[in-house]
Amino acid sequence: MCELLLIFAARAQHIEQVIKPALANGEWVLSDRFTDATYAYQGEGRQLGGDKVELLEQFVQGDLKPDLTIILDVPVELSAERVRGRGELDRFEVEQAAFFQRVRDAYHQRAASDADRYRLIDASQTLSEVQADLQAVLDNVPLFQD
Repeated sequence: MCELLLIFAARAQHIEQVIKPALANGEWVLSDRFTDATYAYQGEGRQLGGDKVELLEQFVQGDLKPDLTIILDVPVELSAERVRGRGELDRFEVEQAAFFQRVRDAYHQRAASDADRYRLIDASQTLSEVQADLQAVLDNVPLFQD
């Protein structure tokens, strides 16, 4: 619970100091993690439940949500293999496979809930294939077209 509250405290500050001013200036905001990650990691991975995440999301963000969320999806076993190859593990990376399967399932559920906002990309492919898929997503989202 402490982890969840700290995440939303940091998010509240980031929204007020970075995201809202950028949006007010007509700038694009790109984030490598946002509330979908909190639903996945804390809500499902840590099994705190989506209701707590949703309550804090509403309190901290109101109606502020990403226009597009790209999920780089990879099977749990392959992900673990890649992480082990990077060196020392952090406090999330030491979690068991069941944790990461819950996280992955949560992302899949969120993607299935709103096909207009989410795009799943198979990140088990080569880097160049993932990059091509990312480019195709961006090329086909009306939001990014002139």
